[in-house]
Formats: sequence, structure tokens, C-alpha cells
Amino acid sequence: MGYMGPRVQFCAKINRNMKKMLYFLSFVSILIPGVLAAQTMPGAPPPVPTTRILAIGTLTAPLSPDEMKTLLPKEVKATVALYLDGKIDQWWAKQDGTGVVFLLNVISTEDASAMLEKLPLGVAKRMTFQLMPLGPLRPLRALLRD
Repeated sequence: MGYMGPRVQFCAKINRNMKKMLYFLSFVSILIPGVLAAQTMPGAPPPVPTTRILAIGTLTAPLSPDEMKTLLPKEVKATVALYLDGKIDQWWAKQDGTGVVFLLNVISTEDASAMLEKLPLGVAKRMTFQLMPLGPLRPLRALLRD
């Protein structure tokens, strides 16, 4: 093949990348049904236990300056107490400034909800939480079969 200009080289590179993507998508489309079937088949291993709760907190509305002065010091103190008690494993601030994310060391959403509702922002109905139970990756059990 002779000289290929920059545009032809670019198109050839895009073509190679698209082929790689198609191979990957083909592989994933074959893999996913098997993984899903393994999670729902009769005789499949029992579901994995819930080991943590992911709590995504969102402010119901921005805090006023007065609320920041009165609620935030209490919220921080109560949150640190939960961390020191081992109930909060990790915590982050949401980048958009609308709330927090906690990784909780509790195993039920009911326990998580009861605990979070007692925080000052929860008592004031200023923050709500989306709770997601987490557990070990179930398809990994297939690797343990003989």
C-alpha cells in the first residue's frame, strides 16, 4: 500500500478502534446473560449477605446562613460520633455541594434509615437519603467451584 494521508490514517485508526469496541461489546453481550442467569437459576448459590449500606444524602434545599450556623456544627459533631463508633466507614462530600455520601457499617436499610434520621439535618427534614444495600460480588462464587 502506498502513501496514506493523515485523513486516511485517522479513518484507519477509527476503524481499528471500532473493531475493538465491537469485539468487546460482543464479549460482554455473551457474558452478561450467563452472569444474570447464574444469579437467578434454581439451585444457584444463595444470595450474598448485605455487608454495607451506601447512603447518598441530598439536601432538600440549600441551607440558609442561620441554618449553617445552627445545624452544621451539630451535624458535624453527630457524624464524627457515628464515625468514631464505627457506624460510618467512609464519607465524602458530593462535588455539586448538595449533600454527602456515606459507606455505612450496618447491614439493613432500616437500621441505616433510623440512624441517619437522628442526625440534626434528618431531624430538621433538611436531608434525605437514598439507601443501597451492598454485598460481595456474587458471580465470583463461580471461581470457587471445583
